[in-house]
Amino acid sequence: MTNKDYYETLGVERNATKEEIKKAFKKLALKYHPDRSPEDKRKEYEDKFKEINEAVSVLGDDKKRQQYDQYGNSAFSGGGTGGFQGFDFSDIMSQFRSGSFGDFDDIFDHVFGGSSRGNSRLRRGSDLLYETEITLEEAYSGINKTIQLNKLEHCKECNGKGANKFESCHHCHGSGYMKKTQRTPFGLFQQTGPCPYCHGKGELPQDSCSECAGERLVRKRKKIEVSIPAGIESSMRLRLKGEGEVGENNGPSGDLYVQISIMAHKFFERERENLHITIPISFSQAALGDEIEVPTINGKAKLKIPAGTQTEIVFRMRDKGMPLVNHDMYGDQMVTVHVEIPQKLTKKQIELIKQLKEEKPSNSFLKKIFG
Repeated sequence: MTNKDYYETLGVERNATKEEIKKAFKKLALKYHPDRSPEDKRKEYEDKFKEINEAVSVLGDDKKRQQYDQYGNSAFSGGGTGGFQGFDFSDIMSQFRSGSFGDFDDIFDHVFGGSSRGNSRLRRGSDLLYETEITLEEAYSGINKTIQLNKLEHCKECNGKGANKFESCHHCHGSGYMKKTQRTPFGLFQQTGPCPYCHGKGELPQDSCSECAGERLVRKRKKIEVSIPAGIESSMRLRLKGEGEVGENNGPSGDLYVQISIMAHKFFERERENLHITIPISFSQAALGDEIEVPTINGKAKLKIPAGTQTEIVFRMRDKGMPLVNHDMYGDQMVTVHVEIPQKLTKKQIELIKQLKEEKPSNSFLKKIFG
């Protein structure tokens, strides 16, 4: 065996962590995988791919790495299953081509013995989405709302184990792992992985839980209190950590996302933190001015209409809009006044309007045009 610097091969320092070694391996394996090589460099890529796999098979194993650091390549010059001799790189490449490996993480785990991706790996539960509808008034003040949803939870009868009685797995003798020796053209290769019988748990169930039928999970209807903050807008989502589906093998639960929808209001239209409303006023109020009472989202307020107000003009009522989420600030209420023209007039009203018609405006629009 020629002397090789495995640290130099992977481009890592001698004190590199296993995670750093894994990262370096993935980068190089992605670059030099033979299936990605140019036609004229196929042999060069295959040799390089074998070289980085050789390096990671030693540095990725704590025992082999310690032997390598102490004795160098001579630690693996002998035969047997304890050293590097016997690792079948052609098997890795053929499995990758056939799709047996999902990605380079799987190759890495295969090289390291498969322990990090065994069936007993902790898996985070799925996130859930729940949609709920509230009124504009509730969005203004904020509200605590109770929602109900069906979700998977660990069976309380068996504490999520699927059974109440277990015995040590006789296949792996309770260790959770099994060694497998494979004969290859390069010699014998020994690999350690999760026990396929107990899935790395080290024990086998002797009965089946009557509540969950051995599935470890049951679907329950659960009530959850949701605090909806003042000022929330439609399509905003609230995250309730850990209220999603439970994880596998005691992994963490997912999260619950509550998406808010705000119902259309009879009078108000919302534009982020501002509210819009249209208020009808009479011709006399517009011409002479007045103080009117205007509805707000949380009550009523006075609005002064100056004399000579034109129809569709917009008045701003400061701080009468929606609150900003998690801020002590408010938007404005925009009031559009619409001057109503009566469709039916009394005789007295008709006479007064005729008198008004005889008055010539001092600043007539037509006078400006025709001089």
